[in-house]
Amino acid sequence: MKDKRIVIVDYDIGNIHSIKKVFSNFGKDAILSSDNDTIKNADGVILPGVGAFATAMKGLRERELEETIKEIARDNKPLLGICVGAQLLLSEGHEFGIHQGLGIIPGKVIKFDSENCVEKIPHIGWNSLESLNDGSWNDTILEGAEKGDSVYFVHSYYIETENENNILSTTKYGGMSFCSTVKKGNIYGCQFHPEKSGKVGLSIIRNFINIVES
Repeated sequence: MKDKRIVIVDYDIGNIHSIKKVFSNFGKDAILSSDNDTIKNADGVILPGVGAFATAMKGLRERELEETIKEIARDNKPLLGICVGAQLLLSEGHEFGIHQGLGIIPGKVIKFDSENCVEKIPHIGWNSLESLNDGSWNDTILEGAEKGDSVYFVHSYYIETENENNILSTTKYGGMSFCSTVKKGNIYGCQFHPEKSGKVGLSIIRNFINIVES
């Protein structure tokens, strides 16, 4: 059987080398690329991201990668967005204005504020994963994780989906609950950083590899 290829989208944003290193723990040499054909021909794609929503979208557009990522999503090819990469999957981001996202998952990315969060912003550190309506995580990137397991966050904006069915996990912070993992078919987004989340994060990467290779 042909070895499945995973590509990390290199669009000059995000800590891509630490993500690549995590894949090497499982014997996978994830490829860093900004080439459209290389990304289209991948069996699984990682969309990383650190920084502002608009800057990240600009990085994709400058490299003519926006339609490539949308095509991958339309084909239901395994795709994992991380941090800002997860936020880009939504319809729009409300950071320094309103900016169009990839529109793969209906919803928006909005800022924590004093009206909905009583804790310090940005949200930095370890926090727990919870399940919406006690839903199952079987056959997803969170398979094997337990409710209450902690992962590592660094963000000031959070995902708000239009459809609850796209919420795979939630997390509580400052008296509010927000979406910490989104899902639509084989498309996933983690608001947290799996590559910085210890054993739970490694399990998420392993599960993604299993989805790609299934």
